[in-house]
Amino acid sequence: MLLTLSPKTLSSSFTVHKSQIPRCKSPNSCRSQSSKSRFNHIFVKSEVQIERNLEFETGETFFRHESARGRDLGVLSATLYKRSNGSLRVLDAMCGCGIRSLRYLVEAEADFVMANDANDANRRVITDNLSKVERGIGDERRWVVTHMLANKAMIERYMVADFFDMIDIDSFGSDSSFLRDAFNALRLGGLLYLTSTDGYSSGGHRPYNSLAAYGAFIRPMPFGNEIGLRMLIGGAVREAALLGYHVTPLFSYYSYHGPVFRVMLRVHRGKLHEDRNYGFVTHCNLCGHSHTLRFDELGLMGCPCSDTKASSSLVVSGPMWLGPLHDASYVTEMLELAKEWGWVSEGTGMDLEKLLSIMIEESDPRLPPGYTKMDEMASRAKMNSPPLKKMMSALVKEGYAASRSHIIPNALKTDCPMSHFVRIAKDNLQS
Repeated sequence: MLLTLSPKTLSSSFTVHKSQIPRCKSPNSCRSQSSKSRFNHIFVKSEVQIERNLEFETGETFFRHESARGRDLGVLSATLYKRSNGSLRVLDAMCGCGIRSLRYLVEAEADFVMANDANDANRRVITDNLSKVERGIGDERRWVVTHMLANKAMIERYMVADFFDMIDIDSFGSDSSFLRDAFNALRLGGLLYLTSTDGYSSGGHRPYNSLAAYGAFIRPMPFGNEIGLRMLIGGAVREAALLGYHVTPLFSYYSYHGPVFRVMLRVHRGKLHEDRNYGFVTHCNLCGHSHTLRFDELGLMGCPCSDTKASSSLVVSGPMWLGPLHDASYVTEMLELAKEWGWVSEGTGMDLEKLLSIMIEESDPRLPPGYTKMDEMASRAKMNSPPLKKMMSALVKEGYAASRSHIIPNALKTDCPMSHFVRIAKDNLQS
């Protein structure tokens, strides 16, 4: 049934040409026109590309080879689901050229993939790419190509009780209008792979936009890229609660190109029994200390560096997801699968083994939201920055939790207050 295609290597042999802007036949077809000014050299000429030994064409679809790592993570998750549950039905709601759909079919061995893209002008390139896998007929059909708005595709499947085990929504900007339809079309216990590319909102520059999209009023903070992931998860948490569901983040991934925020969620029936993982994040611009607050603690906001509870230096964002960004045991399974497939130690971008290892570190439930950039700490303390590994060891020795951040290399996640962090740094610089 399948071609003999081995998921072993990630090719870096991509040629990107001048942008070719396709005709947009619907609001959802070519993504938003406003994205064009921020994404240069995206629409590439129709020529053969290679990803994980799979050949495909991009036509005039929106495509970024830098997003291959996010596709890797999606395929690993889909494969774990298939191995655990015995079957896998995937909806690729905004499939572009169809490379994600092809990888789910070949690498994750999905039983069925619905490749949907609102722009019917992309039908030939999607069909040609998926034709590497025999289509099948009737109940044995492996894939189908459709052209609808993502919301309509999910609503139609929900109306006929045709549920999916995994829904991948590779959207642009901060469009969250599809969340409710996605939850309805997803099988309980299934996987929802969400995307945001709205770095302006995560950076606190469009607080009313983030409020409308995710129900979170976001202010500028020095760890805005992590806030973007928590904002996205929080929006899903809120929407799921309206339907009587709750979600668990399996992993969260930030990539600088775009930027792109991707989160994999598992959906369960029943609301969360507690709200400790959904609330607010504070940051003091004066001393650099960050803290979390629940709704019933909003009247107690303050910073240890201030004599009064109210402080003009205190910035508050939320509500958003406050819990771990990843599930440690799940990411460990992903890492073992990546090793089994030979996907580690490739030297392409951030090594996948290193990425997943850092995610496991970040899963420590003691770690609060945010990270501390070593350069920022050194600037506040008016000192040179000690080595990252040495600082981590010193924090752990003092009883604090500490890990690297997959978002930014020269930063630490820790539950150590900034004042103690500076003291420990000074002590270790002198030793």
